[in-house]
Amino acid sequence: MAADERERSYNWEDPMQGAQAAKTMSGLEYLQSIQDGINPLPPICQTLDFDPVSMEDGKAVFSVIPSEFHYNPIGVVHGGLLSTLCDSAMGCAIHTKLAAGVGYTTLELKVNLVRPVTAKTGKLVCTGTVIHVGRSVATAEARVEDAQGKLYAHATSTCMILK
Repeated sequence: MAADERERSYNWEDPMQGAQAAKTMSGLEYLQSIQDGINPLPPICQTLDFDPVSMEDGKAVFSVIPSEFHYNPIGVVHGGLLSTLCDSAMGCAIHTKLAAGVGYTTLELKVNLVRPVTAKTGKLVCTGTVIHVGRSVATAEARVEDAQGKLYAHATSTCMILK
């Protein structure tokens, strides 16, 4: 390995273990079981190194500390990190409102990145909140902010409810 090369490795658990458990629990119960360590984190959390902070009725919060391995070719964090963070928070916020055995999938995702993010930015927190949950479609919004409340991104999502 060259002197300037970096290396990163990580592990994850079988995601189907949690997917099976999700069929028997309400969305909120399932997400809280992940937060409590009863069911495994989804592999995307390990891949992008973000964490669930809290799950409550209609609201999901995740955090990430931007790192060099999140960078794009021009030396700032790739927009996909904040997009995935927002998608996760909004989807989970919707999931908290769903009954056992009911799932969802993103139909539309709109993300506005309002300032650059680097490894020097520090911890970012993404809060997803439900706007509406109907029989077949749900909507949510998210905000990504730093510890001082400075906005880095905001997003909206439309999800299809899978029964």
